[in-house]
Amino acid sequence: MERNKQVQIGLLSLLAILLLANLFGGGFKNWFGHSEGDQIRESAAASSQAGSFSSSNGNIPGTNVNTTPVVTGPITGIEYESDKYNFGVVDEGEIVKHLFKFKNTGKEPLIISNCKGSCGCTVPTWPKEPVPPGGTGEIKVEFNSKGKPGPQSKRVTVTANTNPSETYLEISGEVKGKEQPAAKGSH
Repeated sequence: MERNKQVQIGLLSLLAILLLANLFGGGFKNWFGHSEGDQIRESAAASSQAGSFSSSNGNIPGTNVNTTPVVTGPITGIEYESDKYNFGVVDEGEIVKHLFKFKNTGKEPLIISNCKGSCGCTVPTWPKEPVPPGGTGEIKVEFNSKGKPGPQSKRVTVTANTNPSETYLEISGEVKGKEQPAAKGSH
């Protein structure tokens, strides 16, 4: 009976060590050499994912603690003519439109995977096709000032195969509120 307990404790200890090594050591692939088949499969997977994004946790479902996308494909650069636009003063209800022009400053095609406004009143439109190295493009941003009186500053988050993977555009200004009609019966 004592021998069985020793074997069980030994096996549990070995299992705990293996789990810790897998968790903190980057997985079992680092322990054992890659076969030629593994290298071919990894190469094919990497080329099919060019320009795609994954979570920073090694794609383990339910364990993503960092929500910032990590680029897994080729990295390039983006440079904006200006990343800020001040529209001045507009009347409430006007729709402000601005084109943010950019250039791909890297050696790989620029792939913008997403643009997101800081609220529903700010809507970006971006090129869906890759922008070649040295090429230019535009991100159109529309801000609907309805129901937004006062100073405004809205941000658009651009996610692309750049480093960092997120860059920011800002549209700001003052929205002049509508005057309320006088109440009936008052003089």
